[in-house]
Amino acid sequence: MSKIIISPSKYVQGPGELKKLEDYTKTLGGNVLVIASSNGIKRVKDKIDSSFKESNSNVNYEAFNGECSKIEIERLKKLAEEKKTNVIAGVGGGKTLDTAKAVGHYMKIPVVIVPTIASTDAPCSALSVIYKENGEVEEYLVLPKNPEAVIMDTEVIAASPSRLTISGMGDALATYFEARSCVKSQALTMAGGTATEAAFALARLCYEILITEGFKAKLAAEAGCVTEAFEKIIEANTLLSGIGFESCGLAASHAIHNGFTVLEECHHLYHGEKVAFGTIAQLVIENAPLEEIEEVVYFCKQVGLPTTLEEMGVKEVTKEKIMKVAEASSAEGETIYNMGQTINADVVYAAIMTADGIGKNL
Repeated sequence: MSKIIISPSKYVQGPGELKKLEDYTKTLGGNVLVIASSNGIKRVKDKIDSSFKESNSNVNYEAFNGECSKIEIERLKKLAEEKKTNVIAGVGGGKTLDTAKAVGHYMKIPVVIVPTIASTDAPCSALSVIYKENGEVEEYLVLPKNPEAVIMDTEVIAASPSRLTISGMGDALATYFEARSCVKSQALTMAGGTATEAAFALARLCYEILITEGFKAKLAAEAGCVTEAFEKIIEANTLLSGIGFESCGLAASHAIHNGFTVLEECHHLYHGEKVAFGTIAQLVIENAPLEEIEEVVYFCKQVGLPTTLEEMGVKEVTKEKIMKVAEASSAEGETIYNMGQTINADVVYAAIMTADGIGKNL
């Protein structure tokens, strides 16, 4: 089996990087289409325009309609073709960025990703989640390559709600543990092979940074400040977790996240908040040492990630309700089967209930 690692061609992070956008697009093409929400365009246009002020490059803007659908992708593709676009720049959150990646893919032109939040590790990935117009997931578009560049302006991210950055920590928390399971089981990754030593080392580093810097970064995020700890967490949330999940693999944490989407009580949660609880449940499935579980639970409590079903929004816990989550988590094709343990709905149910008990008692 081949060992494969994939990543963006360039990753740039720091305060004020949005004002340098032209520096990162000029080597790719001179006619840029910026895709962002209408509010996003209002927030970032002056910064981007200042970047292009003294250049020969041309920049156009188009508002994203809010859904990463085939209809929206086709609309933006036609517009980009009319404007003779040769670089797509996606600015914003998940669906905006996924749309930008898809438009660039179908046009066969470079894509630059500029997240304005750090709530997941998706910006670096070669993947777009395509939705129907009604908001239901339609398909996963696996792209042949990662973005040409990912630009993280930490000043912009620090101005976003702190809960989003904390959610990103929850998503990143799973990276090392899922990678560890996939390495043990020799699971096939999204990169098309098994994990390299480099990718696994980055996944481990991701976890180490979360534990040492997470609480300090949370306080900085709440104050809207950029600190050294905040910078380290943005890199962990985005680059380290992005390479780690894509080139090492997913396991129970994300599958259990998917399971919780069947409960209406959990619809208010962000992706990383559900993943964090799923990580505790994964450690229960593995029968991880208590010291390791305690470290993870303590971290979650420190930064404000859920460790109990009540904190997940499940006020009335019933076996029927949690079994629905367990059944969805262990559905055919789910990443939970990358675990080395025997998996079925009963195993997952027991793990969720035990994780809830641990969260209550630690």
